[in-house]
Amino acid sequence: MTLKIVIDTDAAPAPYEQLRSQISAQARSGELPVGYKLPTVRGLAEDLGLAANTVAKAYRALEGDGVVETRGRNGTFVAAAGDAAERQAAAAAQAYAEQVHRLGLSRADALSAVQDALRATYRN
Repeated sequence: MTLKIVIDTDAAPAPYEQLRSQISAQARSGELPVGYKLPTVRGLAEDLGLAANTVAKAYRALEGDGVVETRGRNGTFVAAAGDAAERQAAAAAQAYAEQVHRLGLSRADALSAVQDALRATYRN
């Protein structure tokens, strides 16, 4: 198994976001198994032609999402991301539901707002 990343510098998402989303998708699909050691920040930056700060920003975001864990000098590894991601999604959904209820939106209007946001985010 190998990390497969393609960065399109002309694409709308910033390079760090492209990197973050591709690693996240590969980890969640199992293509990158739990415990897989990611390349060093400098090594990956060099391979992809990116600034080291760009890769570091993506790694920090992935760590914040629970997708990877940094073990000091030992490196950065794929974590058991599925459970953490699902918990965060459930918490975000609960917070959204409570907020729109307080605002007085109907279920249909709240669902419509979510569907619009998902279409805009996933671009379909």
